This record gives sequence, structure tokens and C-alpha cells, in this order.
Amino acid sequence: MSDETREVRQAGDRRATPRRYLMCRPSYFGVTYSINPWMEPDRPSSAETALAQWKGLHDTFATLGHDVQLIEPVAGLPDMVFAANGATVVDGKVLVARFRHRQRADESAAYLDWFRERGWSEVKMAQYTNEGEGDFLFVGDEILAGTGFRSDVRSHDEAHEFFGRPVVSLMLVDPRFYHLDTALSVLGDGEIMYYPEAFSTGSRALLAERFPDAVLAEAADAEVFGLNALSDGRNVMLPHRATGLAARLRERGYEPVGVELGELLKAGGSVKCCTLELRD
Repeated sequence: MSDETREVRQAGDRRATPRRYLMCRPSYFGVTYSINPWMEPDRPSSAETALAQWKGLHDTFATLGHDVQLIEPVAGLPDMVFAANGATVVDGKVLVARFRHRQRADESAAYLDWFRERGWSEVKMAQYTNEGEGDFLFVGDEILAGTGFRSDVRSHDEAHEFFGRPVVSLMLVDPRFYHLDTALSVLGDGEIMYYPEAFSTGSRALLAERFPDAVLAEAADAEVFGLNALSDGRNVMLPHRATGLAARLRERGYEPVGVELGELLKAGGSVKCCTLELRD
């Protein structure tokens, strides 16, 4: 990025692009099992609080002019609220997730049906463990793909073959950041922000080479899921407690929009986890 370009961007010359998102109400939310370090079944959780916080995020998207579609929640699937994990959608093609843990396995059928019933023509169930946009993030003309805790590294080749896009593999090493979207966020124009310590040495070097101007998160912001954020090219929705990242984003010309999703963080999710982008 040239100094001139950076000056323009820091001056606020960012453009929001209307997006299409898929979300799922947390009607059956609850932390009833543990499949990541954030989940403590003995700690009280509230579907009512989760729903109120989720609605705040939903309404923020609507206010910003984005088209939000809904998938019906299924009883017995409390993590279905994390719609980003349900699939990856690029160029109108849908690769539906295959979950690692049995507690989430039945979500795949719900997402498969939703896309097929609405006329998406290229819809495929992943062959290998693949947790959707939790581990597959589209940036520029390529896909960044995470592995180490959830998605099988073989799913990266499968995604490359299905989407016909370059796929860059990244190794996650900190179990608190078990999905790529908990440690890295796409901002726009080929820009990202990420937490280096969540990645292996090799993946850190790769990210530094490909994205030399990336926003680097401090531990304090990463640990409140500040990187589980979503950008429309100008507005960046992120947990309101990630104040350091919010300041850095303003310096780059983005508009941070803080939201409260603390109840959903009890299950290891926040803004991006709740939101699947429909790219057609």
C-alpha cells in the first residue's frame, strides 16, 4: 500500500457495500456441552439474553442497509445461531459444512435444505470436515483457510476444486482461537486484521508477507473476540470491548460499530460467527 493510498484511506475514504447475510435466531441457545475452551456448561446461560443481543446485531445490519435473511432454528441445536459455520458461499456456489463434533452434525442438513429450497443451483455437502466461514474467509480473489482444531486440511483442496479460487492454508495453534474467524477478520480491499500469536510460525510469516499492512491485534482485544468482526468495506461490526482495535480501525479510515454479544461469547462466538455472507 503506498503512502498516498494510506493517507486517502485514513482520511475516511471508505465505501460500504450492501451485503446479503444469513442469520439464525438463538431461540434454543444454551451452553449444554463443551467443544471449545469458552464453553462451561456449569456457568448459567440465557436464551432470552442471547436473543436480545443477537437482535441488536441483526438490527444494526438492517440499519446499515444490508439484506438479512433467516434460517429457522432447530430444537436441540443450540449452536445453530453461529450461521457462519454452516457453509461457505462464493460466486453463487455453496459448500455446506461437515462438522467435527457430533453435537453440531445435524446442522448441516438444515443448511443444505435451506439453500436447495431457495434455488441455489450449485450446492454441495463437504466431503471432509469443514466448518464453513468459521475457517474459510474470502479476501481479494482468494480464500484464507484455517486448520489445526476444526477443519481438516484436506478440506482446503476440496474448497479449491469446488470454488476454482486459490486457497491459502493457515495453521491455528491456540485452542482459544479454534476457528480462523476468531483470529483473523477481512476488512476489505485485500486488507485484514489478525492476532499473530494464534498462528504457527510459518503461518505468521506467510500472513506478514501477503498482508504487510494488516492491522495487528493485541491480546486484550483478541481475548474478547475483537477479531470475530464483520466489515462491509467501511463499517466494522465488532465486540464493543475491543477498544484497541476500534481505535486502530478509525486510524485506517474504517468506522467501528461496537455491539454487545457477551452471552454468545459463552459458547465461543460473536459477530462473525453469527453471520454467513451470501456471495452470489
